[in-house]
Amino acid sequence: MDLLMNFSLWAAIFAIFFAQFVKVPIHFAVTKKLNWSLLTSTGGMPSSHSAAVTALSTGIGMESGFDSNVFAISAIFAIITMFDATGVRRQAGEQAIVLNRLVTDFNKFVDEVRDWPKKADKTKQKELKELLGHKPLEVFFGGLTGILLTLILHYIVYL
Repeated sequence: MDLLMNFSLWAAIFAIFFAQFVKVPIHFAVTKKLNWSLLTSTGGMPSSHSAAVTALSTGIGMESGFDSNVFAISAIFAIITMFDATGVRRQAGEQAIVLNRLVTDFNKFVDEVRDWPKKADKTKQKELKELLGHKPLEVFFGGLTGILLTLILHYIVYL
């Protein structure tokens, strides 16, 4: 039952859920559209990946000491995760945007060609996922979210 008492783990899990949930009202404030699919989507403001790894690392630092080896491991893990969110995953999302545009343009071209024989009904393919990665600002606020939530939770739990 020690797992249930693992503050760092619960701080990270709470940070994930909080960051995913807060994407909905942030998106609504910007677009005036309610999009509940953001609860389970990747990408967007704030980064739940960044919130999770910074909450985990902050919790470990508070519990084990910021000079401990386990904090060093978690901090490097957090840095790599956040770097990946703004690098490789972001670029994959940018490529998905271009590929989706190419597919749309190609389909429009095919539809406009009248001399071609009738084609069989095509099943629509789901578009590639474009919100894979994060902008640096989204990662920053995700990280800040994780740290602040962990500090608040630590204060509440150990009051």
